[in-house]
Amino acid sequence: MASLPLRQYKDRDCQTAPVLGGGADGMSLVEWRDLADAAAITEWDELALEASEPNPFFESWNLLPALASLDQGRNARIAVFRSGGKLTGLMPLARSARYYGYPLPHWHNWLHHNCFCGLPLVTKGHETEFWAALLQTIDARPGGALFLHLTRLPTGGPVHAALMETLDRQPRPYAVVHSEQRAMLQSSKSPADYFAASMNGKKRKELRRQYSRLSELGTLQFCRHLDDQGIDQWCEDFLDLELAGWKGREGSALACEPGTASFFRSALHGGAARGRAERLSLSLDGRPIAMLVNFLAPPGSYSFKTAFDETYAQYSPGVLLQRENLDLLDRQGIDWCDSCASADHPMIERIWRQKRTIQRVSIGIGGALRQSFVRQLLRAESGRKVSA
Repeated sequence: MASLPLRQYKDRDCQTAPVLGGGADGMSLVEWRDLADAAAITEWDELALEASEPNPFFESWNLLPALASLDQGRNARIAVFRSGGKLTGLMPLARSARYYGYPLPHWHNWLHHNCFCGLPLVTKGHETEFWAALLQTIDARPGGALFLHLTRLPTGGPVHAALMETLDRQPRPYAVVHSEQRAMLQSSKSPADYFAASMNGKKRKELRRQYSRLSELGTLQFCRHLDDQGIDQWCEDFLDLELAGWKGREGSALACEPGTASFFRSALHGGAARGRAERLSLSLDGRPIAMLVNFLAPPGSYSFKTAFDETYAQYSPGVLLQRENLDLLDRQGIDWCDSCASADHPMIERIWRQKRTIQRVSIGIGGALRQSFVRQLLRAESGRKVSA
């Protein structure tokens, strides 16, 4: 849920505190620009490597470009949690005046339309401490907000489990207000065996025929890059390819807005420099006709973006590229890949057969009167009894 500029909220509601070594333990809400220097980024990157669950969208190389390009209201803060003098938790936050069209001011984890995971980065063993400190901090200075709304939370891991356990122990209202499942890739099978199990023989035969017919039109080449070689041209090719398709016609392509295009270029540069942004392409006579980006964050990964040339739609270039992408199953240190696709996606669910549950959770904050109102609100929204 994108943040909105809130002129009625004052910066005094947010505490700015040092983040580098020697900072006070506990939770602080800081200006994100305070985390953009080399020392802070080094500490941030160490946290990402030690996090109990990966979230590349909140790593420094991904989140800082997003905030710089997309936080138009200058409304975002970063919740920073320290323990024993060390950075052990981090999540971007913002306050919005409206809640899915309704005038209900609230705190939320700051996300943008191309951010597909809202879990904080938290060092293993500090998950419960992080959530308790975050809730206590927002309770103490809710500003004009009525509740905390957390979106795009994958379930099944220690960070989500710690959130639920923390809420169950506290006398505050909360509810899972939305839940959906999206495709993911997770299997002990080899890429070839997985593909054979996920698509029947008739479909696999048709895909081989399409590949053969496409090869008759020119030289086909599949490329995979984990470094930043040729990344400038790769980014421009991807932006052009996506813009020329249905996303461009609907106005949702990255290149439709300068901010999203700038974020894409910067994030891929930062990810590639760290070996975290894997780029795949299928080219015909040197011109890409299908491209995709995976964000690698061991032990997981996220399939961030894909595009294909609709001129060649009859040959299924996007599916041909996804067949190559199944090599993730053999990748050392990668156990799963989140598709980042919408629920019931017609293409990826033909191939990726596992599911991942994604939730939105709303949580009461502040004093008893505010929480009483939120309890009624959550009951109306969820249509069932509200926890706590």
